[in-house]
Amino acid sequence: MLTDEVRRGTPRRITEYGEEILHRPCRPVTEYGAARWGGLIDDLFATMWVAEGCGLAANQVDVDAQLFVYDLTDEYGDRHVGHAFNPQIETAPALVGTQRATEGCLSVPGANAPLDRPARAVLHAYDVDGRPFTVESAGYFARCLIHETQHLGGIVYVDHFSPAARAQVLAQSADRRASVMNHRSNRQLTFMAGRER
Repeated sequence: MLTDEVRRGTPRRITEYGEEILHRPCRPVTEYGAARWGGLIDDLFATMWVAEGCGLAANQVDVDAQLFVYDLTDEYGDRHVGHAFNPQIETAPALVGTQRATEGCLSVPGANAPLDRPARAVLHAYDVDGRPFTVESAGYFARCLIHETQHLGGIVYVDHFSPAARAQVLAQSADRRASVMNHRSNRQLTFMAGRER
């Protein structure tokens, strides 16, 4: 089923590891408003739905701006949906501990690997109208918010691995990429058919 935020958007091509825009910090947003950003937010949700992700940053659709969206159901059954401009993340692994879980990225299609992340995180960001907000998160939700915030800083999750481990993950992606892209193409057809109803 397509939610409203997905239905309004148009899927875009997802940038992949190695493309320059993923490996440098994005520009901070200084002007807000739905008229300026609403279309991109909708496109991010649509793109994320097609690719079956839980979060997507603007530079993953080749836009140089500090913005990401998220839509996920955490391990407690709670759904979290939103967007964040100019995000800053607070973590204190020494106090809250870390969690080890398998992580992937839509810009590294088909690959995943275990990665330690802080067990809790606090997000400070702005909404589309420039209003500041704070979100406290734990577990899977915290992992998503950290992952997407780091994207906007030019860090992809595989950058946390040793060169050898990173090479293994990228090789796994290369092996599975064609299958993933075919699956996304089929999802896009489903998306287009669902939106026309």
